[in-house]
Amino acid sequence: MLSAIRNNQPPAIRATASPVRHTSLLIAWWLAVLLPFASTAQDISRYHVVWDTPSENAAASMPCGGGDIGLNVWVENGDILVYMARSGSFDENNGLMKAGRLRIRLSPNPLEGGKIFKQELHLAEGYVTIEGAHKGVTIRTKIWVDVGNPVVHVELNSNRPVSATVAYENWRYQDQPLRKGEGFGNSWKWAVPQNAVIRKDHVTFEGQQVLFCHRNDPETVFDATVSDQGMEAVKEQLYNPLSGLIYGGLLTGRGLIPAGTGAGIYANTPFKSWLVKTAAPTRRFSFRVYFHTRQTESVETWKSELQNLVQLLEGTEEQAYEATRQWWQQFWQRSYIHTGNTVNDGPAWETGRNYQLFRYMLAAGGKGEWPLKFNGGLFTVDPVYTDTSKKFTPDFRNWGGGVHTMQNQRLVYFPMLKNGDRDLLKPQLDFYLRLLKNAELRSQVYWQHEGACFTEQMENYGLPNFAEYGQKRPDYFDKGLEYNAWLEYQWDTVLEFCLMMLEEHRYTGADITDKLPFIKSCLRFFDEHYQYRARLRGRRALDGDGKLVLYPGSAAETYKMATNATSTIAALQVVTERLLALPPAVLPQEARGQWEAFLKRIPAISFGQFDGKTTIAPARSWERINNVESPQLYPVYPWGLYGVGKPDLDIALNTWRLDTNVVRFRSHVGWKQDNIWAARLGLAEEAWKLTSLKLQNGERRFPAFWGPGFDWVPDHNWGGSGMIGLQEMLLQTDDRKIYLFPAWPPDQDVRFKLHAPYNTTVEAEWKAGKLIRLNVIPEERRADVIIHHTAAGHERE
Repeated sequence: MLSAIRNNQPPAIRATASPVRHTSLLIAWWLAVLLPFASTAQDISRYHVVWDTPSENAAASMPCGGGDIGLNVWVENGDILVYMARSGSFDENNGLMKAGRLRIRLSPNPLEGGKIFKQELHLAEGYVTIEGAHKGVTIRTKIWVDVGNPVVHVELNSNRPVSATVAYENWRYQDQPLRKGEGFGNSWKWAVPQNAVIRKDHVTFEGQQVLFCHRNDPETVFDATVSDQGMEAVKEQLYNPLSGLIYGGLLTGRGLIPAGTGAGIYANTPFKSWLVKTAAPTRRFSFRVYFHTRQTESVETWKSELQNLVQLLEGTEEQAYEATRQWWQQFWQRSYIHTGNTVNDGPAWETGRNYQLFRYMLAAGGKGEWPLKFNGGLFTVDPVYTDTSKKFTPDFRNWGGGVHTMQNQRLVYFPMLKNGDRDLLKPQLDFYLRLLKNAELRSQVYWQHEGACFTEQMENYGLPNFAEYGQKRPDYFDKGLEYNAWLEYQWDTVLEFCLMMLEEHRYTGADITDKLPFIKSCLRFFDEHYQYRARLRGRRALDGDGKLVLYPGSAAETYKMATNATSTIAALQVVTERLLALPPAVLPQEARGQWEAFLKRIPAISFGQFDGKTTIAPARSWERINNVESPQLYPVYPWGLYGVGKPDLDIALNTWRLDTNVVRFRSHVGWKQDNIWAARLGLAEEAWKLTSLKLQNGERRFPAFWGPGFDWVPDHNWGGSGMIGLQEMLLQTDDRKIYLFPAWPPDQDVRFKLHAPYNTTVEAEWKAGKLIRLNVIPEERRADVIIHHTAAGHERE
């Protein structure tokens, strides 16, 4: 048990970690021997996923995508099936809705009953092919998504003429009541109002084409949320992404003609289909699906804009494919991690392969206006294949579509920094920037002070989730708080996204002037709000040492009603220090005094003891434990106050080894971060065990469809935490210092290319227990590299 808590004072006795030894002789040795090597193109084709049999159902589908569109592709009973999804397709209930399902049926059909079958994900160029042969007929189908435009392309070639029917299938062909439990797929969760429905789509033939769209009713869950949360006085000022939203698309192809409608049932869900077919048997045909999303009151305006897009892109397929191919090729050259040597040879190879597959999933649909959701991204399928009790439509995903759980979201986006995927990071950062005014209005309405108040579970319009806010609230309860045992007072996750913004600047030199008001407003909230709360309790706004009293607070969702939560203090300290570290051209000298004063008001981290040894405490005090997180290790990750090459590493190691809750909560499942902490602490054996468990093949046919964990399938925060752990085992940074192999097992071979701050890339190869290659760009950054590999009990530099 925790025997003592000490606050605001460092431990009386600290065993300082041994500093990294900078031996000039050793440095000269590796500079001379490990000559730079030319950057080589990674052979991503070794990770192509190839299936030689069709799939049983949608759960055994293969991801494909580009831009902001994701597809699930599989062959079942001789039919090629494709689920289509586009980010930002939010209905009135704030569910993230599929665009529909395609079904391609051939006659004669070489995919039905034939012994020759091949479905392949071509990672290098981002497309899927399906090949089959039967009774002398062979076909090859290619499915790809234009990275630069919202268009899905399907191309089929056959050695003999075949007839083809393409069905657009839609299960929202009529209004449907929200069933018990189905609200967890949108913003109502368990608080679904009486008579709530999922509104129907509009689907029709437009000449030779199939048009499908959904127009949100004027009143949505946004209106109910604003009313329920007492924000009606400022409703007209609030950002509302649901009002007037129309989303959908157009299926069109040369030589295709309407073939009527049909109906059926797939995975418990009835659907209607609109069919087009080839006018005559052909050896080659193709079709496209164009998408358009817009907030507008007029469906006619939306249709006109969609048709303009079709006309603009008509006949440009070859140029679009070439641009898409080139984008994927440069994407794969940004970064990579290859572990193991022999293809399909055990956990080591799986770890590197699945790292690459998950990175593909992040890029296949991650370049839109909206961030990818932690609970499946764009690749969810029928929920009965995850939980047999959930007999809902393919739109369902647990924990909502427009609802964002930010502790989970951050794990999806932090690895993009070291991957060099700044374009994929942008949607998540822009998401927050759009919500700034709504978060500031919350503070003004509820507490009459400034600063942006962001909650942990929040809607895509920046207010707390409708259900999590609490519908059985006492009249006396503060309207600004969530009446929720898990989420109350948890406001600090946004600071991790502030860190991403600051890291974007440090990594790339990007101009973040537009993000500074956001960062400052988030910090200002904590300063003003906790002085406000202190004045409600007594005469003084600060404690006797002139520090803020962060009460009531929350250390993640776990240590509740906390005073001076460690995760909050570390966040405030690091973000403020990083803000002040910006050059004068970014943060002028006259603006620094306010933040220097704020930094002095941030209280110190609290410490405790286990077995007579000093550990990091989760808070100065707390009243209950509500979840299974370890926020006492947040100073290790993400905040980097403790770790390899830093002072007092022993205190963090004591916390990892001795704190009974840290040990009890340890796992590799879902959003658990233990693998990352092990890496940051230099624990190679434990980091490898936990990370390789995270990145081993999932239970579905596609190896990187992990989950459900605590969330859903595919579990993106499971994959993201796995990526971060593997990166941190290989490369850690401390401002300009670059530590290589700080937690890498000496017996594991690896090649990697990762990004570091100050526009730096590092390529290295470790083989047979030795570093055999190193390339640092720019060359002058080589002086900042420290080889910090622990092998046989010795540090190597």
